[in-house]
Amino acid sequence: MTTDLIPQITAQTKAWVDQVIVQFNLCPFARREVEQQTIHYQVETSADIAEQLQALLKLIQELDTQPDIATALLILPNGVSDFDDYLDLVDYAERLLELEGYDGVYQLATFHPEYQFADSDADDAANYTNRAPYPMLHVLREDSVANALASYTKPERIPERNIDFARQKGADFFAKILDDIAKIKS
Repeated sequence: MTTDLIPQITAQTKAWVDQVIVQFNLCPFARREVEQQTIHYQVETSADIAEQLQALLKLIQELDTQPDIATALLILPNGVSDFDDYLDLVDYAERLLELEGYDGVYQLATFHPEYQFADSDADDAANYTNRAPYPMLHVLREDSVANALASYTKPERIPERNIDFARQKGADFFAKILDDIAKIKS
């Protein structure tokens, strides 16, 4: 993949954030960050896991020096299209955060086109709460998460509410949205 596709991949990811995450309130804290333009989108084109992890570390180091960026999405269009390979990357990424002293400073949320919860079938609409146009790692600031959760009534119910909503809408509903997003050129 060439870097020529980075604007398209970024546009598709932004559309997913707007049309799925914000539109359906899957993350009640996302709208504010979108409106304030404090989400950083970064595409890592390498298919090599070591290079992807290096990109994650560099991104986190940038966040250390840029407090105006609330959160970041590291988009990984190559190398981890297989969900099991992606889960391996997530495991390595979590360990990297710990080894580099970022445990408790940043946390990762995970999104993948083939995302599947451990206790669900592949065609369960609930999986769409974490399905995205591309594999990605969402880097969140722990203190921001804690502050947001403190101001939200019953935050522990967010995943349950999202799963109920996804199942009510159905897998075909979300698949169509992702198909439409995939057609965005930039």
